[in-house]
Amino acid sequence: MTTAIIVGVICLVIGAVLGMLSSKSSLNTKAKFIIDDAQKNAENLIEKANVQAESIKKEKNLQAKEKFLELKSQHDADIQSREKKMQDSEKRVKDKENKLNDELSKAGKLEKDLDRQIADYAKKTENLDRKQQELDIVTSKKVETLEKISNYTAEEAKAELVESMKAEAKTRAQAHVQSIMEEAQLNAKGEARKIVIQTIQRIGTEQAIENSVSVFNIESDEVKGRIIGREGRNIRALEAVTGVEIIVDDTPEAILLSCFDPVRREIARLSLHRLVTDGRIHPARIEEVVEKTRKQIEEEIIEVGKRTIIDLGIHGLHPELIKIVGRMKYRSSYGQNLLQHSREVANIAATMAAELGLNVKLAKRAGLLHDIGKVPEQESELPHALLGMQWAEKYGENAEVINAIGAHHDEVEMTSLLSPIIQVADAISGARPGARRQVLESYIQRLKDLEAAALSFEGVSSAYAIQAGRELRVMVESGRVNDETASQLSYDISEKIQNELTYPGQVKVTVIRETRAVNIAR
Repeated sequence: MTTAIIVGVICLVIGAVLGMLSSKSSLNTKAKFIIDDAQKNAENLIEKANVQAESIKKEKNLQAKEKFLELKSQHDADIQSREKKMQDSEKRVKDKENKLNDELSKAGKLEKDLDRQIADYAKKTENLDRKQQELDIVTSKKVETLEKISNYTAEEAKAELVESMKAEAKTRAQAHVQSIMEEAQLNAKGEARKIVIQTIQRIGTEQAIENSVSVFNIESDEVKGRIIGREGRNIRALEAVTGVEIIVDDTPEAILLSCFDPVRREIARLSLHRLVTDGRIHPARIEEVVEKTRKQIEEEIIEVGKRTIIDLGIHGLHPELIKIVGRMKYRSSYGQNLLQHSREVANIAATMAAELGLNVKLAKRAGLLHDIGKVPEQESELPHALLGMQWAEKYGENAEVINAIGAHHDEVEMTSLLSPIIQVADAISGARPGARRQVLESYIQRLKDLEAAALSFEGVSSAYAIQAGRELRVMVESGRVNDETASQLSYDISEKIQNELTYPGQVKVTVIRETRAVNIAR
């Protein structure tokens, strides 16, 4: 385009010069000189334009090549990563095939040995029958000879011999029975230890310790200010609706979410993610997003339950039990994730049942459901084993599964061999080094007791223990509690905590009463 403009300008100049020359014939020589000079300038300009155009062209080609090389390098890296994953998968498949082939080879050898032993046994049996016939002939001849000598028939001699040896036979029999019983008990203990050790070796599991803090990463510290809001109204609203303590400190590009309840913590984390992504952060929007997130968590709980029973190969589980299994993901027992613990117990129980020749599917089912009583939607005074047994019975579970759930802490009497297996599997899972933390469980129970103490008062809508139990925030219904009684309520709650609960340090009780006026413009 630059070249075309230059050529056009030159043509205009030449035209103007020619016009002037045509009107002035007396200056022909001078005009000729001007024309030549103009043509030379035009050629120089055209040459410069061509050089510039060529330079631009080369630069664009070079950029295109660099982009191509960058894309090619990225593509090669992706291909190499996929090839590595495929190679790892092929290696795992080959290892499994080799292991299976080894087991099949061992099974073939055992089968051959068994066939040989059967043939040897048949041969020995045949020889024994032949010798028994010979012995019977010799014995009958001896009996005839003895009858002639002693004047006793064989039956009379046999009766007398039996009477004379009865006492001795009883004594020897008792000693023999005692020896057999002791040997059986010893072998039973050894076999039991063998089964337990083999089960533990075959079940590999990860550490399942749960924490009470989640980290929410942000892109910049500017987002922190938007989350806090003007005079901290956003962060107060978020803490009020989720019950999670949000810690904003000097940690770069991170916000801490602290709460003993994993469900609350997960709702707060997902809500923060949505708010930051959307960009609209204000109290009304916070409440809307938190409510949507709660519904999403409920759907995810059901999905987790379905995936768990599919992974374990359990079928025909009631939908309510599936939902209870999903809720285990957001609960912990002495710091051990309840769902991971239940899956581990199911696998251990299935392995032990297979070793003992029992029903593997029932063992796996009972192992998964043994702690369902730990995730009630409302607090119950029943022990979790009895509560879980009631739920299993309500939703039509097998009688052996029901008894195994209720008896795994000796709350009820064991009526099947499946019950002690579940009890042992539960003990194995919980006794692993690092699997559980007693301190965390007592800490969580203390926080729950604080919240329960506040909820026992009339007019309290919700209560959240934060600051590791050092502060209790109580939300009250503005229509039932006025400003004067809010202060008295704070005092009453603090008195109840002081008189009935045990806690370190001091607990700050904050009663929050909020009045809202909402209208809709149509």
